[in-house]
Amino acid sequence: MAAQQGPRARAAGVVGSPIQHSLSPVLHQAAYRALGLHEWSYERLERDAEGLHRLVGELDSDWVGLSVTMPGKQAALELAATATERARTVGAANTLVRSGRGWAADCTDVDGVVGALHAAGGFTDGDSALLLGAGGTALAALAAFAELGISEVTLAVREPTRAGIAVATAERLGLRIRTLRLHETELTAVAGAADVVVSTLPAGALDERVGELAGAGCVLDVVYHPWPTALARAVTSAGGRLATGLDMLLHQSFGQVEQFTGLPAPREAMRDALYEATDGELSLPLGE
Repeated sequence: MAAQQGPRARAAGVVGSPIQHSLSPVLHQAAYRALGLHEWSYERLERDAEGLHRLVGELDSDWVGLSVTMPGKQAALELAATATERARTVGAANTLVRSGRGWAADCTDVDGVVGALHAAGGFTDGDSALLLGAGGTALAALAAFAELGISEVTLAVREPTRAGIAVATAERLGLRIRTLRLHETELTAVAGAADVVVSTLPAGALDERVGELAGAGCVLDVVYHPWPTALARAVTSAGGRLATGLDMLLHQSFGQVEQFTGLPAPREAMRDALYEATDGELSLPLGE
């Protein structure tokens, strides 16, 4: 009688450049342990967008999925055989899953924004949002706004003529959008009137003006390193509700784990691992 074989090993990883500081391995490895998938592995893969194209052609059938970070999210969508509607709408994918038809693309960054705003930001309902920045994360935020029932978005950017992709994305999502030049706009009234504020600006970009945003009731600052940011300090000091990029990272990872494994994500185990890996800097609530 042939010896009974154990579960077949599977591999997954996070792809980007630079990638050495990615916390995705913390989340996915914790998930696999909690799910009893002890033969599964998850690693960091240093590749740019062009390198991602080459990589997917080299991976053998043991590889079930890739988490994709910058600068490869647009390339991930381009190389996929199939894609979810939200990935096509956003124009980028952070998730590639092997399927019988090739690689399938999704954008769980949308889940990350929704989950962070619900669980950490305490957002329940509202009609309007202020969005700072128009890059890739901002596009995912627009899709999240549509899912959350927000209908009106004010987009504040350095140069409105370069925000065409964001404006077009908002229009495809059915959102009413107006664009303001960031450095010519006093943000206090705009932020105060918005039901939610999302800043996708890099660390330090708005430090001298965070007082204008401190009165917002619900804020997502996608920056989580270095922590705390000037915006985080201003919002919490004013009694506002704050979600962060670390919350977003956590909540986007749940969908990836479920698509890779076909099993429900062990959310508490993943949260606890991320909390420990970041020395408890943030509480990382899971919500209901």
